[in-house]
Amino acid sequence: MLIVLDGLGGLPLVPGGPTELEAANTPNLDQLARESVTGVHHPMEIGVTPGSGPGHLALFGYDPVADSIGRGALSAIGLGIELGDHDLAVRLNFCTLDGNGNVTDRRAGRISTELNQQLIAKLNGIHAPDVSLELAAERRHRAVLVLRGEGLDARVRETDPQAIGVPPLAPDALHPAAEHTSRILTGFAHQVGTSIGNEQPANFVLMRGYGQYRVLPSLESLYQLRAACLAVYPMYRGVARAVGMKILPVTEEPNNQMEELEKAWDAFDFFFVHIKETDTLGEDGDFDGKKRAIEAVDRWLPRVRDLKPDVLVVTGDHSTPAKLRAHSWHPVPLLLWGSLARSDHVEAFNESACLSGGLGHIPARSILPLMLAHGQRLAKYGA
Repeated sequence: MLIVLDGLGGLPLVPGGPTELEAANTPNLDQLARESVTGVHHPMEIGVTPGSGPGHLALFGYDPVADSIGRGALSAIGLGIELGDHDLAVRLNFCTLDGNGNVTDRRAGRISTELNQQLIAKLNGIHAPDVSLELAAERRHRAVLVLRGEGLDARVRETDPQAIGVPPLAPDALHPAAEHTSRILTGFAHQVGTSIGNEQPANFVLMRGYGQYRVLPSLESLYQLRAACLAVYPMYRGVARAVGMKILPVTEEPNNQMEELEKAWDAFDFFFVHIKETDTLGEDGDFDGKKRAIEAVDRWLPRVRDLKPDVLVVTGDHSTPAKLRAHSWHPVPLLLWGSLARSDHVEAFNESACLSGGLGHIPARSILPLMLAHGQRLAKYGA
């Protein structure tokens, strides 16, 4: 079982202070750490800040660069949208522009999913030459645009300036082959402004994560694993679907993920459980909120242990320090528990403690092979 607290890693707000994980009251995670081998992992090359898609692909044992799929495509398939070979999917963030056209909130205050759906209904009247458009609400401020047609190319500049007080960027072509796509997206953005420009707080969209879907070898074909995903957020269901996991139905109701896990326990070999709140609160700069989200996961950990997994890993896909309000390059704490794991001297599950753990610093791609080995699912190499 792999439990991913999205954006788990953090930073102290003041020099010498605790990170969010260090400040959290986590007796169950700390007990697990004492029985586990611990360390930290790097989702990508050292110093590189990963997106959530590459971060999760690495956790599942794939190459986060060579096997990368644009986040728009992952969100689309996570919503159940089928993508053809030539389709292009774009991740949309509803945002707030002021009267001068500058971004004042890149996430439009994290509007409700219900308002998102109402805005998508207004945008569904937009048309573009030579392509058909499909729009779908994802969750809160995020949505998906799918372009279907010939000659589409993902090499277009993202329009999110990653800052406030400046206008969105233009979706300029980054390669001559993407000129056609650039013109379509420029026209789409103009029509968005016309359609919802007078709305508040969401009156425009930022376009990111352009992607075309491709099939990856499944976990079942690679490792003979019947794998299941329990994730609320569509994008994470998408990346799980891309590697052949069965998507189990879960809701945002408290404890629903745990209840569905217990019901499905005997039907699968591998479970991926995704927790989004730690990342969301980190991006909002909410140190105390992220700490409480970690504590909430700690409280249902005894129910996980009651299921008696052979191997249990707890980690994150990247760091999202509340201090930075963004993903970061910092290594991510990791624990691996199992009857065949060599425990180390680490007494607590946090960044400082795990830095000296028995696993050391490892690439995220090594985690799944370690899980398989500790579950005695890998054959010996050589005579």
